[in-house]
Amino acid sequence: MAEILNGGQRWECPNCDATHVTALSEPHAPFHNCPGLSGLLAPYILAGTRAKVEAVTRGDYVAGEKGLRYADGRPVMSVVTTRDDGQDCMVFPGSATALKEQ
Repeated sequence: MAEILNGGQRWECPNCDATHVTALSEPHAPFHNCPGLSGLLAPYILAGTRAKVEAVTRGDYVAGEKGLRYADGRPVMSVVTTRDDGQDCMVFPGSATALKEQ
């Protein structure tokens, strides 16, 4: 009888109760819409890893740019993950709009 190895990796979110299991062999990081961050797209963290995941509000003037916002209207710049061995950042860039002259 052959024994099959289970390559499952367990993930969790430090801001909500969400958990996830993957079986991919290549490097990866799953994401979810986190209720603890007002529904923003945030990464799961390897289970048992000490980490902080936080949203960063945009600090400059937004003007007429279209971009990701909290429910209360504040513009979101990024989601930053901080671990003992480093930091990752996922940026939500704004987008400008223009009208074509006739």
